Amino acid sequence: MCVLRDLNLQKRLKERFFRYVAVESQSREGADEVPSSPGQWTLARLLMCDLEALGLQGIAINEHCVVQAHLPARLHGSRKNVPSIGFVCHLDTVDVGLSPEIKPVLIRNYQGGDICQNREKHLYISVKEHPELMDYIGEDIIVSDGTSVLGADNKAAIANVMTVLEILREYPELEHGDLYVAFVPDEEIGLLGSREIDFDKFPVDYAYTIDSCALGEVVYETFNAASAELRIRGISAHPMSSKNTLVNPVMVAVDFINLLNRAETPEHTEGREGYIWVTGVRADMLNCTVSLNIRDHDRRAYEARKKYLEEALKITKLRHPKAEIELEIHDVYGNIADAVTPENRKCIDYLYRALEELQIPAKTIAMRGGTDGSYISTRGILTPNYFTGAHNFHSRCEFWPMGSAEKSCLTTLKLIELAARKD
Repeated sequence: MCVLRDLNLQKRLKERFFRYVAVESQSREGADEVPSSPGQWTLARLLMCDLEALGLQGIAINEHCVVQAHLPARLHGSRKNVPSIGFVCHLDTVDVGLSPEIKPVLIRNYQGGDICQNREKHLYISVKEHPELMDYIGEDIIVSDGTSVLGADNKAAIANVMTVLEILREYPELEHGDLYVAFVPDEEIGLLGSREIDFDKFPVDYAYTIDSCALGEVVYETFNAASAELRIRGISAHPMSSKNTLVNPVMVAVDFINLLNRAETPEHTEGREGYIWVTGVRADMLNCTVSLNIRDHDRRAYEARKKYLEEALKITKLRHPKAEIELEIHDVYGNIADAVTPENRKCIDYLYRALEELQIPAKTIAMRGGTDGSYISTRGILTPNYFTGAHNFHSRCEFWPMGSAEKSCLTTLKLIELAARKD
């Protein structure tokens, strides 16, 4: 990759990132359709124009806002059997109660200390709370103005992939196999967009997402995930005649929730420890709905957690025979690691080899969450994940050091190079 030494990768990445975050694309939980927000259509159409300008083929967008395209192989000599690689990025940014409008701020040549995001609103990223900032002295860093997330999750990945496609167009001496890209909506609200990929137009041997954080992170183990909803219908009555008649659905819900193990909730677990999380309660005098998330890396423990909820339902029904109580559990995504086989783990090996050749220390983590690859891997396409270089996803304190951004982009280029090598 000697031709890449003089590329101004950081400048390219900054320009594309600022262009893409200018489009509001926050997804919306509970929407009735995919995509859940109109801004994702706007970003998808912008990417289609960019892909066309970069000479990709088969550019298409479907009714669910999934953009797909193909860059045909460019190989010198008579080599065959070069792997086809996919890259998947999501269009949406997360809704955590902040503004959907992102106003990025470039901090040039960071010299340490707290970063002022917004002087008027007195918003800072403090070194006391985020000591990792001190690892990036001397680098340019992008932050938000504090009123929103930064959106590096996942527009850093979009900028990365589009920059790589731009470089491949500019340097015809760079060889590569068939490359396929898919930009999908609504990852943040349940990996909804990846389910709408046209896999007939995504004939890859394996794929990658670029949806992790700090420099060197490698993820091929994610949660198994399910959502559950407990629906309770009680019996209403006036207080003057409510004794032995009224069934308060809120109190039924309380009894159900109290059956859960308080030590196995998100706030009391870490690493590979799973949990059941009560994420919401909606109620009135007659009806109550309890929403829950079930998460575990271990498949057997994951199934046991679902069974535990079913047993809790039985006990709650015995305690409240007059109430109508239903429980629905739906699988959301699987653990990427469960899809790894000796035959397909080549793409993981390439990832570690790429980091080694770029002299980037690998940091293997079991993600306490999921990526689009968690679903795509269940379709027979192993899809590990690697770092964007950003920190503090889903926070106003999200920041993206440009040195790490550059190394993420070089990793993408190296993965393409390794797959196309003779060795």
